[in-house]
Amino acid sequence: MKKWALLALMVVNLFSADIAWNDTYEQAQAKAKKESKPLLVLITSEQCRWCRKFEATTLQDEDVISKLNSKFVSVHVTRDKSAYPKNLTAKMVPMSYFLDENGKVIYSMPGYWPVDDFQSILDDALSKYKK
Repeated sequence: MKKWALLALMVVNLFSADIAWNDTYEQAQAKAKKESKPLLVLITSEQCRWCRKFEATTLQDEDVISKLNSKFVSVHVTRDKSAYPKNLTAKMVPMSYFLDENGKVIYSMPGYWPVDDFQSILDDALSKYKK
């Protein structure tokens, strides 16, 4: 019985998707230019409980993951630790910045957002990017 449970867990993990986070801002910007996609820069901090909630709920939703992976280039940075442009300030975290492929901010949104609201934010960012 334990073998079946372990096998089922392994199969579920094989098919679960994750956000395709880029390792650095520079890498993400280069990829956004190459693919002509908007860039999501998510800024969090280590001691932020709302950041952890956002990561554990909204960013685990299959539809959010699918949209981020297909329509955006994403990078997750830590405030005061990661390298990213100084004009992307984060007095409040989590902070989501949406940039065009040249690094110009087209939309930004502070805070934790439940799935439906974040989907709407992603749609707004896409529409601003296309204009």
